[in-house]
Amino acid sequence: MEFKTITEDNFPELVEIYRQGLATNIATFQNDLPIWQTWDKGHLNFCRISIYENNEMLGWTALSPVSSRCVYSGVAEVSVYVATDARGKGVGEILLNELIKQSESNEIWTLQSGIFSENQGSIKLHERCGFRIVGYREKIGKKNGVWKDNILMEYRSKIVGID
Repeated sequence: MEFKTITEDNFPELVEIYRQGLATNIATFQNDLPIWQTWDKGHLNFCRISIYENNEMLGWTALSPVSSRCVYSGVAEVSVYVATDARGKGVGEILLNELIKQSESNEIWTLQSGIFSENQGSIKLHERCGFRIVGYREKIGKKNGVWKDNILMEYRSKIVGID
């Protein structure tokens, strides 16, 4: 397996994996597929990581800023998606661990994720990678007319922002 940076060139592969996540109805509140310009503006310029095997993207992860306020410059929200055929094979764990490593190299001290409560696979993945549950948001939004709860998870770096 090899890591590649997400660019406009491989973005269509990312969109296909995102589409597979949307189909589960437990991955995101979004219902529409992103276009490059919108996705590009909404994510940090670093930590745009995809993973390939035999020239096929198996998954991807990226960070979004949580706020434009300078005090939150080291806090980012995680997106991580794994292709349907690659789920349950450790791809998500490899991606998330690489994201943690690269985020710390870019002065990120806190990673956060909001995960649908029924998405136990994602919750367990985050826990295996050192995230902890820090909260629960009841009926925070609707997905296809159904209220969804979010589990809030956080990873706090042990090497960045420890002063």
